[in-house]
Amino acid sequence: MEALLASLRAAAEPTRLRLLALTARGAFCVMEFTEILGQSQPRLSRHLKLLCECGLLDRMREGTNVWFALPTGPDGDLARELIARLPGDDPTLESDRRQAARVLAERAREASDSFRRKGADWDEMRALELPAQAVEAALLDLIPAPGHLLDIGTGTGRVLELLAPRVRQALGVDASKAMLALARSRLSGEQFAHCAVRQADMYRLPLANASFDTAVLQMVLHYAEDPPGVVAEAARVLRPGGRMIVIELAAHEKADLGSRLAHRWPGFSDSAMRTLLTEAGMRPGDPVIVPGPLDVCLWPAQRPDLDTK
Repeated sequence: MEALLASLRAAAEPTRLRLLALTARGAFCVMEFTEILGQSQPRLSRHLKLLCECGLLDRMREGTNVWFALPTGPDGDLARELIARLPGDDPTLESDRRQAARVLAERAREASDSFRRKGADWDEMRALELPAQAVEAALLDLIPAPGHLLDIGTGTGRVLELLAPRVRQALGVDASKAMLALARSRLSGEQFAHCAVRQADMYRLPLANASFDTAVLQMVLHYAEDPPGVVAEAARVLRPGGRMIVIELAAHEKADLGSRLAHRWPGFSDSAMRTLLTEAGMRPGDPVIVPGPLDVCLWPAQRPDLDTK
């Protein structure tokens, strides 16, 4: 009975319950927990130590990394029972799930052979052998008159590099420090003096309402735990009459992309994307379809003018 009481006492703390809930998605290291929960490494290390000492979590060393996961078999029954009793609609846990999906996608992206080989020249379309040149040509055709551009999920900055000659000012945001370092290297020339990148959460952009003329989301939504939240936040920062361009995989049946690259969604149908855009207050236009091993769609949409009913 004492062992059970020790486990229950260890779990009876908000941060430790959040840690348990996250490990239901798989193993994480301390640095990933700090990114997801926004707490310091020493603080989380103490919480993890307590959870491991009472048997609610397992600690596994792999090279220089230490991973934390739910115990396998019957040893993990109590932890799973506690997780099952957590409310699924709790806003804190929902936020944790969104951040965890981002971290898992980032882990898969940085672990890919293509990323390790190409560094700053990596992008997911080329990694998947998609028709990147044709997609970029279609994107250039959709860019309206020069203005202020926001690239959400900028990655290594390829969209900014491509569109820099077309815009007055451009900002790329990404949650990954590693990606932003590569983007800054790519955009170091004088011709990119009007382009900048910064770290930001795509669900909570640190940007004012109605501050951009164009927002681009390229290969972002299939990683998102909450695609409607991402699209709504992008719409928020668009000026009246501003344009959003979503570049995504069309709906497909390649189930291996979920495990290999941490895709959360198997592409998007036209009706599903139109619903996302409409519910965010945007007016969808006709998509541009670029065929390939996986079809890529570019969905343009416009934010209505204030005086438009």
